Amino acid sequence: MDFVALDFETANSDLASICQIGVAGFENSRFCFSWESLVNPNDSFDQFNVSIHGITEEMVASSPTWSQIYTTLAEILSGKIVVTHTAFDRVASHQACRLANIREAECIWLDSARVVRRAWTCFARSGYSLGNVAAELGIEYAAHNALEDAHCAGQVLLRAIADSGLNLSQWLNRVTQPIFASHELSEYAPNSSGPLSGEVLVFTGALSLTRHEAAALAAQAGCTIAEGVTKHTTVLVVGDQDIRKLAGYEKSSKHRKAEALIVGGQHIRILSEDDFQTSIVCCAIVNEPSAEELIVHP
Repeated sequence: MDFVALDFETANSDLASICQIGVAGFENSRFCFSWESLVNPNDSFDQFNVSIHGITEEMVASSPTWSQIYTTLAEILSGKIVVTHTAFDRVASHQACRLANIREAECIWLDSARVVRRAWTCFARSGYSLGNVAAELGIEYAAHNALEDAHCAGQVLLRAIADSGLNLSQWLNRVTQPIFASHELSEYAPNSSGPLSGEVLVFTGALSLTRHEAAALAAQAGCTIAEGVTKHTTVLVVGDQDIRKLAGYEKSSKHRKAEALIVGGQHIRILSEDDFQTSIVCCAIVNEPSAEELIVHP
């Protein structure tokens, strides 16, 4: 099966502020084409981001906006398997399209970071940022350039296919399964140096991510994952609720207990899955959560 790999750079901490696009195409297990463009995000450029990727406001002044260039990008992505390393680029595309009020191309997304964590046990819990993986696999790679990142993500996926014996179709299924089949959510060890270290997080309801994937990402950001709401809980992530299982209530028992604890003075943040995707997940998608990596694409 063929696929394209995609990567963005952003002007600031807003994921919709896309200022560079890189696409690498692969056919028959070979790199076959590339496409890249600067993008004018019509937004401010944070000096920190500029120091990382080198793209300035002046450089993109005459470049197309997201609305102007997305038709071309959509033609490349439509109907394809689209590979990104971590959720960053998928979320960025979604937010940029929502901001521009344009419909996203229909494609199948595949997160190569999830592939990496299952293909090689040394990356199962940590170390799966693109730079670390490329260094370990001996892939030449210059970070913080959208085309370089896209090409590297594609090469990493090809290596995973070769080393694991699983084809692309099988990997699309494998990444929806837990890394370790016997894992309980509470067994995901929190990253003590993560930006959310000290937070105790509980899930309720159905998420678009698998529960294990969401737990692994939150743990990488530093959260301790708990099964139930207690006096130690600081974050509750609320997914879709099946009213048939709520025993006549409008909210789950975890949700109701969290609200009761809040009334009693406990500080608990209740997040929707959208909030989780755009905050906790965006912190957890990098392996080494430095300020640089949290603001700019890893």
